[in-house]
Amino acid sequence: MARIDKGNELSVSQLQPGWTVQSDGFGLNTGTVTFKVNADDAAELDVRGLAFPKAPYTYMKAHKASITYDALNIATMRIDYVGIDSNVNSGSMTNPNCQAANGLTSENITAHPNFFTAQEGYLGAIAGPAPYTQDSVDNLAPTVNKAPAFLGLNGSCFERENGGRFIGFVDPSFPQYYGKTQYLSPTTTYSGIMYVESQEAVTVLVELLNTSNTTLSWSTFPLLPAWAPIGTGFEGNPVNLLSQINVEEFGEIFKINYEIRYSRVGWEIDVYKKHA
Repeated sequence: MARIDKGNELSVSQLQPGWTVQSDGFGLNTGTVTFKVNADDAAELDVRGLAFPKAPYTYMKAHKASITYDALNIATMRIDYVGIDSNVNSGSMTNPNCQAANGLTSENITAHPNFFTAQEGYLGAIAGPAPYTQDSVDNLAPTVNKAPAFLGLNGSCFERENGGRFIGFVDPSFPQYYGKTQYLSPTTTYSGIMYVESQEAVTVLVELLNTSNTTLSWSTFPLLPAWAPIGTGFEGNPVNLLSQINVEEFGEIFKINYEIRYSRVGWEIDVYKKHA
């Protein structure tokens, strides 16, 4: 049976009821719209950047599309849209969606902040400050430069009176330290996702990579949640370091995946540039 056309010829795509808009709770809105059109007049799939067809969501732009060719020479086009809610940060960026991973990792014992000088909250320094005491011949310390090496607190052993090379813990009467070279250091990594509107914002964030900070924000970008510890560590160095920035184009906006590493000791500002 031949097709009998009545009503709208569908030569122009017709918006169908049931279009949807969703929010992720942090300022990113996504939408899905379905159009019907005569298959002979079906539009190209290259729709990226087209505005959402309904107010007040025209700030959302087309991200991807698909076409299904149905019976009776009818085509169904589905278009996905994405955009930053204009009521969140004036539409310039979303709020960060952040999570933290906390654990312990092995570090060299000499890197412990309490190794040489006693810090607040500890019973005493691990090895203590110089000067150290030279051991007697054939006792605990090995011979270095034709003479016994020097002993500090808890059986620690150094090459010279004022320190020098750390040889190890050589006194078995301190079993909690004897032979130890590592300790478990707390480590925290924040993983976050945010979306920004402009290429300029992406450039600013990429250039902030490997900078340390004492606040929740880098430049105008709030990257850490309110519950994240901030400030300085034992030596007055910033405790957070922006350690990773990954960028992906998403519709007409940019998706930023980032990581921030937290150090209780702090990131040495002579090594890691401090964010102004």
